[in-house]
Formats: sequence, structure tokens, C-alpha cells
Amino acid sequence: MTAQIGDDRLKTHGDDFYAELMQAHEGLSLEQSTKLNARLVLILANLVGDGEVLKDALEAASTR
Repeated sequence: MTAQIGDDRLKTHGDDFYAELMQAHEGLSLEQSTKLNARLVLILANLVGDGEVLKDALEAASTR
């Protein structure tokens, strides 16, 4: 796993992002929420653009 996965790169902005994410899901059905998450993951994966980092992230998310 690369060091990037465990690093807290958001610092104090992590809480802000979490609040915005929860707000984006507010009022959505489970299906709509799932689709929002899928779109967000694909957009962020495209921004990361590094297959190895994405594999590491998937592994980290699957084991926690």
C-alpha cells in the first residue's frame, strides 16, 4: 500500500467534505444515494488517474 492512502491530506477539511457529502445524500432514496456514490467514486478515480493508487485505495476500503 502506498503512503498516500494512510496520509491525512484533507487535514481540517475532511470534516467539511464529510458534511457536504452527507448533505448531498439528504433526501435521496437508497438507489439514488448508491448512484451518487458510484458517480463520485468514478469522478475521483479519474482525478487520481494512477491505477496503483486506485488499487491500494480499493484494498484499504475493502479491509477496514
